[in-house]
Amino acid sequence: MTAEILVNVTPRESRAAFLENGVLQEVYIERANRRGITGNIYKGRVSRVLPGMQAAFIDVGLERTAFLHVSDIARRDDVGAVFETPAADDIRAAVAEGDELLVQVLKDPLGTKGARLTTFITLPSRYLVYMPQGRGVGVSARIEDEAERTRLRTALETLAAEHPGGYIVRTVAEGVDAEALRADMLFLRRLWAVVSEAGFRAPSGGLVHEDLPLDVRMLRDLLGRGVERVQVDAPFAYDRMLEFARTFMPDSLEKIELYRGNRPILDLYGVEDEIQKSLDRKVALKSGGYIIIDQTEAMTTIDVNTGAFVGHRNLEDTIFRTNLEAAVAIARQLRLRNLGGIIIIDFIDMTDEDHRRQVLQALEKSLSIDHARTQISSVSPLGLVEMTRKRTRESLEHLLCQPCPTCEGRRFVKTAETVVYEIFRETLRQSRQFEVQGLMVLAHQDVIELLLDEESAALGELEVLVGKPIRLQTEALYSEDQYDVVLL
Repeated sequence: MTAEILVNVTPRESRAAFLENGVLQEVYIERANRRGITGNIYKGRVSRVLPGMQAAFIDVGLERTAFLHVSDIARRDDVGAVFETPAADDIRAAVAEGDELLVQVLKDPLGTKGARLTTFITLPSRYLVYMPQGRGVGVSARIEDEAERTRLRTALETLAAEHPGGYIVRTVAEGVDAEALRADMLFLRRLWAVVSEAGFRAPSGGLVHEDLPLDVRMLRDLLGRGVERVQVDAPFAYDRMLEFARTFMPDSLEKIELYRGNRPILDLYGVEDEIQKSLDRKVALKSGGYIIIDQTEAMTTIDVNTGAFVGHRNLEDTIFRTNLEAAVAIARQLRLRNLGGIIIIDFIDMTDEDHRRQVLQALEKSLSIDHARTQISSVSPLGLVEMTRKRTRESLEHLLCQPCPTCEGRRFVKTAETVVYEIFRETLRQSRQFEVQGLMVLAHQDVIELLLDEESAALGELEVLVGKPIRLQTEALYSEDQYDVVLL
């Protein structure tokens, strides 16, 4: 598998695309007025403690207070050497209103919810993640070779004896020598010293440490995943990425290139078209089938349909092949759209147990390369696949779109016929309540045309019933289900 990173930088927005074998898999967008804050460290003040929820609201200087659960609060043990989680039923033993504490953002604010916080600070570098309040050594589960896992763990445990704390070896550390790990460890220790000092001096609600900008973050987090080339179209971002690479990954310098073409870099690789397609509900499959993706407040639902695919053998085989193709497509769409939380997939019903097992395996295999943690349950009695995907930032739809002002996010509007009958009822109500010389109906063009055409006889009967003339007027700015009945 070959991978490539494309970075497009404009004055107020940066976008990065992660491609595998030339196919877009993930999109990252960062805007100057809506920069993601996951990983940022703040000095927060406890504004309210909620024992019933075992949580506290923390003021960190954002628009909404942030949320801190008791399970995300660290405290020292009796000898003051090791941090531990307090009893799950005792939030008041951990914090009190007015307390100041250093917190890190686990999840960006999503919708109406504030940011999710933790006091278990983590600082990532090229090869390691440092946990100042933790202890011990962990190795990324994506490093599958047991001998390599043992080598990395042994090397890091030896180094950690000199520099206490908890460490996690990242996937990109596979194959690196002990000296590179030691350099990363020393950098993280120095960084924590700076953060600790800044946290001590910072005012309540102040930002203590901010994560790297998007372009550099792509190098730190994604460059080790089989990436052969990184192209960026802005000279200043290119210089910044080179500077970072010289310090932390000199062996990757030759992979970073400045794109000088006239055609926009994301256009050249079809990324713009893919982003537009990812905002549609319907995703076409190559076979002729399709999937429908609906994102709601509580969960995301995905429905699989055979569509125009009729197969070549029998119905069961057609359904099986459609579901197999859909499983791969769904895994890609989850990454591309950055969908998280609870996800319900309604595959087409299959009678063959072996087919159901193979479809589930195909979904699991396709999700195995997802950087976000996923968990799949077995097929429910209703034939639904229930799964979760860790959500740390806004989905692509929430980032790029807003609810439709016409339907207010319902995904439907009233038909012209329904609006006509509502107008009839409102006209009767107005004529009976007030003394009028006549009435005027203001409505969308489609509604007015229906009143003048198919419903003209009913409109005439209504005029006889109210005993007053009814005038019609088209309002170009009205939506299809918007109207007014004006007294004359």
